Order: sequence, then C-alpha cells, then structure tokens
Amino acid sequence: MFYTCGPNEAMVISGCGRSPPLMIAGGRVFVIPCIQQIQRISLNTLTLNVKSEKVYTRHGVPISVTGIAQVKIQGQNKEMLAAACQMFMGKSETEIAEIALETLEGHQRAIIAHLTVEEIYQDRKKFSEQVFKVASSDLVNMGIGVVSYTLKDVHDDQDYLSSLGKARTAQVQKDARIGEAQFKRDAVIREAHAMQEKVSAQYVNEIQMAKAQRDFELKKASYDYEINTKKAESEMAYQLQVAKTKQRIEEEKMQVQVVERTQQITLQEQEITRREKELEAKVRKPADAERYRIEKIAEAERLQLIMEAEAEAESIRMRGEAQAFALEAKGRAEAEQMTKKAEAFKQYKEGAMVDMLLEKLPLMAEEISRPLCGAQKITMVSSGGSEVGVAKLTGEILEIMTRLPSAVEKLTGVKISQVTSPAGLTRMG
Repeated sequence: MFYTCGPNEAMVISGCGRSPPLMIAGGRVFVIPCIQQIQRISLNTLTLNVKSEKVYTRHGVPISVTGIAQVKIQGQNKEMLAAACQMFMGKSETEIAEIALETLEGHQRAIIAHLTVEEIYQDRKKFSEQVFKVASSDLVNMGIGVVSYTLKDVHDDQDYLSSLGKARTAQVQKDARIGEAQFKRDAVIREAHAMQEKVSAQYVNEIQMAKAQRDFELKKASYDYEINTKKAESEMAYQLQVAKTKQRIEEEKMQVQVVERTQQITLQEQEITRREKELEAKVRKPADAERYRIEKIAEAERLQLIMEAEAEAESIRMRGEAQAFALEAKGRAEAEQMTKKAEAFKQYKEGAMVDMLLEKLPLMAEEISRPLCGAQKITMVSSGGSEVGVAKLTGEILEIMTRLPSAVEKLTGVKISQVTSPAGLTRMG
C-alpha cells in the first residue's frame, strides 16, 4: 500500500526489509502490510512560553523572566530526524513541547543566575542570544532546532527594578537640569556671538551683494552685447538663408513650370496631330464625299431647273399668247360695247347717265356699308323715341342713299326725277 504525508510530518517505516528504518519527511512510500510498520512524527513548529519565576541573579536579587521560543523537529537533517524519532516516536506534540520547555527553562535559569539584574534589563538582546546559544546545543542532540528566542518580560516583587529606575530617573533629571542650564548659558553666548556674526555677515553680505550686482551688471552688459551681436548675425544669416531658400524654391518652381509647359506643348502637339487625323478621318473624307454628292445633286437640280424653267417659259409664252388673244378679243368687244354706249349716250344723253348711275348704286351702297362690316362691336345709345338696333343701321344707310340724287344733280346738272324718256331708259336697262 502507498502512504503519503505532508511537509509538516515525517514517516518512519520499519520491519522486514527496512533495517535500519526508512525515514521520509514529506512524500510517499510503499508499505507491505503485516510485515512492515509505518509510524508518523509531527514536524510542526511549537511555540513555548518559557517562564522562570523568582530566580536569583548573581547579586542575589530574585526576578521573574518570561521568554518566547519557537522550536521544531528538523526533518531535513537525517541525523537530527533519527535522534528525534528515537526520543519522541509515539509521543504527541504536547509531550514533545513539555520536554523542550523543561530544557529551555533550565538553561534560562542557569543564565539568569550568572548575570545581574542590570545586565538582563539593560541588554536584553545579549541575554536572548545566550539563552538561544546554550539551549540550541542541547536541543540539537534531541533532534529539535530552536528557530527563535525572544525575551518577553522581566519583573520582580521587591521593587528593585522600580528603585533602579527611580535612581536612574533622578540622575537623568539632574543631568537634564544641569544640561538645560548649560544649554541656556551657551545659548545666550551663542546668540550674542551669532548676532555679532550676523551683523558682520550682513555687512559683508551686502558688500558682496553690491560687488556681485556690479559684476552681474558688467557681465550682463557684456553678455547682452555678445548675445545681441550673435542674434543680429543669426537674424542676418537667417534672412540670407531664407532669401537663398526662397530663390532656390522660385528656381525650382520655374523649372517645374518649364517642364510642365514643355509637357503641355507636347500634349498639345499630340492632341493637334490626333485631331488632324480625326478630322481627316471624320470630316475631310466624309466632306469630300458629301461635296461630290452635293455637286452631283446640284448638277442634277440645275439641269432640272433649266428644264423646268424652259418648260415654264414655254408655258408662260403660250399663256401669254392666249391671254393676248383673249385681251385682244375682249378689247375688241369692249371697244365695240363702248362704241355702242357712246352712240346710246348721244341718242339718250341724260337717260343714259341716269341708267349708268343706277347701275352703280349697289356698288356705292356696298362701299358705304363696308366700314360697318369690319366693325367687331357696335354700341348704340338711344335718346328716346327713336329706333334702336339693326333697323336703325339700315335706315341710316338708306338715308345716305337718298341723298345721292341731289349730289348727282350738283355734279351733272341732271335731275333723275325729271327724266322723261322711260322708253329709252327701259331699252338701256
């Protein structure tokens, strides 16, 4: 069977095949049941309160001392673990702590007996080191190591420590008063010396300050002159550098513009070449073809116009001849008619004039009423007791017509109402 233990304990395996016994601190081991035995021992740290009551010191003063010790079985050291197993196997932690406590208390009492109260009280560290050193040498043989030891308390029932403290306190208070008086005296003396030194130092300081101020002003003036000179040189150099930089920038810009202009010219030349080719392909050749086509069409139209003009001229000539013949015939007819009218006028005189006037009356009525026909809107105002409307308009036209005989009489001297040849008038009509 396998057995395990933590880092705070150790296992001891004994029996068949285990001579000497196997000791393992924190680990595991295989154990054969019945023929082998396993035992455990604690490796925990033990805190011991070591008290020594009323132990007489070297001068016979009884005091009580309390110390705190930390001890544990050293499992990493095989020899110490073997010694601890021989002495404490089967014992509990309480039993182990009692054994270690008895040992520490014995050594603590022995050391107290060899020291005075003053040595123990005033130098606790030394006392603790002595107890630690003496107790460790004995406990190591038991397999126990002392981790630490500290003196916790020292007291007595005889008020020895209190009296010792009072005497020391009185001495300290006396020394304090003496020291205070001496300090005050020295303080007054030092204050006077300090005041004197202060005044002297103040004067010296003012002189030094004046010298320092003078030197500072001189140095400052010199430095200002150098700084201003350097600054002016730097500004001039900066302006010069700026001007040079601007000049270089302008030169670079001009170079860039020249390059850009050259590229533009090249591009323009290429564009002109491309456009010429495009014009040649898209405009000139189609234009030549179109011009040839237009020329042919114009030639055909010219021939057509010539033929049409010749035909129109022939048609006009023929129409002119026909019209001339018609006009000639009409002229002959009108002349013949005029001759007959003239003969009739000679025969009938006033009757013929009246007949011609009567023929023209409808035309005169038409011309009189023509302005009314062109009017789009007519507004008529009645004065009361007269006709209004279309009858009014026709009446006015007829009234104008009734005035014509008097006008004819004034123009020709012929009175239409007194013409006495109704037969002649009838024949003319």
